Amino acid sequence: MRDYYATLGVSRNATPDEIKKAYRRLARELHPDVNPDAESQEKFKEVTQAYEVLSDPKKREMHDLGADPFGSSMGGGGAGFGAGFPFSDIMDTLFGTASARGPRSRARRGRNATLRVELDLAETAFGTTRELTIDTATVCGACTGSGAAAGSHPDTCEMCHGRGEIQQVQRSFLGQVMTSRPCPQCGGYGSVIRNPCPECAGDGRVRTQRTIKVKIPAGVEHGTHIQLAGEGEVGPGGGPPGDLFLEIVERPHAIFEREGDDLHCTVQIPMTAAALGTSVVIETLDGPEDVDIRPGTQSGQVIPLYGRGAQHLNASGRGDLMIHVNVETPAKLDPAQEELLRELARLRGEERPPGKFAPGQQGFFSRLRDAFNG
Repeated sequence: MRDYYATLGVSRNATPDEIKKAYRRLARELHPDVNPDAESQEKFKEVTQAYEVLSDPKKREMHDLGADPFGSSMGGGGAGFGAGFPFSDIMDTLFGTASARGPRSRARRGRNATLRVELDLAETAFGTTRELTIDTATVCGACTGSGAAAGSHPDTCEMCHGRGEIQQVQRSFLGQVMTSRPCPQCGGYGSVIRNPCPECAGDGRVRTQRTIKVKIPAGVEHGTHIQLAGEGEVGPGGGPPGDLFLEIVERPHAIFEREGDDLHCTVQIPMTAAALGTSVVIETLDGPEDVDIRPGTQSGQVIPLYGRGAQHLNASGRGDLMIHVNVETPAKLDPAQEELLRELARLRGEERPPGKFAPGQQGFFSRLRDAFNG
């Protein structure tokens, strides 16, 4: 038979408070939210089962006597239910119900928390490290999570005698029915804190600020959530902490617009440069870079710079930088400039060029005609 004392690492004459502290320490180390591997989960179940036995006076006594604390007591040769067979076990057998008997632990898992982190485009594209100050709940240093003042400890509830529940016998058509409900005096904990810790008022935790260093991976974008397991607030009774979620907020950039891992920007060039070709300097996330504008470039044309975008999240490589060209037509010309353009138009035979039409947006009357025909 398994030695539950060895499982918790306590002596056979350990006090209930020592057993609870040992369980709390092991539960924090082996909790599935902290260690999701199969071996740790199995150890967590063993530790929880050991605490369930040793924290219950009756089950602990059966374990000390070498009996199975989870076995059922059958009267005589096992035909029928004996006097020692609890009524709740009968109901479990007949109807498949299961009740959580025994006192419930004061230690409960803490809540998750979400923190918004504002980053520049370069920080989201290439990653960064931030020191974040968090307003959270931590284990009370004065009582180490027990909730009791120094030099005291929770007292066994006088109403339920540490069981955390009270039983009541009622008459029904089946005869006498025994029901159980949480003890109203201790709230189902099986103990009462008569001298609460003045630092945490018996909650086992206090509000404080702490600073953590967080590595933001390259490639995150606006709306990305990063989960930091076990960095949330500690639960009541010094229970295991919840998780902290970082919500990334990307600040708008003066030049670039982001679409996934690709970046987009617009460069305006004069009509003559678009016709003759030129070279312009583009500010990229990697620094300034010369970009050739080929002769005859049209307004709306896109020039790609491959591998100049944001880093792919959790993968190698980067997106692209897409440069949208906007050709400016001069609005005002002096007489000499106007004469030169007119001469160019005469040379190209474009003094009265024919209009070139292409399918575009549907006009109002066409939409109205289609609506009636439909």
